[in-house]
Amino acid sequence: MTDKKTINAYTTRVAEYLSIPLPPEQIEARMAFAEAIVEGGYVLDLGAGPGSDSAFFLREGLKVRALDATPAFVEYAREHGVDAHLATFDDVTEEAEYDGIYASFSLLHAPRKDFPRYLAAIHKALKPGGIFFLGLKLGTGEHRDDLDRHYTYFSQTEIEAALAEAGFTIDRISTGMGTGLAGSYDSFILVLAHA
Repeated sequence: MTDKKTINAYTTRVAEYLSIPLPPEQIEARMAFAEAIVEGGYVLDLGAGPGSDSAFFLREGLKVRALDATPAFVEYAREHGVDAHLATFDDVTEEAEYDGIYASFSLLHAPRKDFPRYLAAIHKALKPGGIFFLGLKLGTGEHRDDLDRHYTYFSQTEIEAALAEAGFTIDRISTGMGTGLAGSYDSFILVLAHA
């Protein structure tokens, strides 16, 4: 994710971002992801934001590497004990490195045309059988929200097809509604899959 307007929207709202409560479906899906990872496993938090999920995984006994494109988020995460690095989705170049990759509402900032290659890189970076969590907003098209962040929306059918194309097997899907940073009430999808 290299969209400067999106990065700027997050840069000025770190505290605000941290104050948004997670919907119950997301709390449950995050726990399911952590429980699916082998004990002491190595996880990549892709688009980690200020590192809240990374901190949760650390408390669950996992080893975590966090990547985000917003310097203020990376700095905050580091200050709170997370191994966070300034990076974009294009920086996922490892091979069979991770037991799990967690992409919670981060890949929705990627242009639609790049989505398949990012999923392919994630699949490649996972160990065989590695767990992938994907959280996205449901909808159609690409547009900017009220905070000028770029979003790409997908239907559940499109997401299922893209994951299958990248070589993933879907283990479970849940959907829900929630309010995000911009205050809009959106439908979302949470997918747990394995490589």
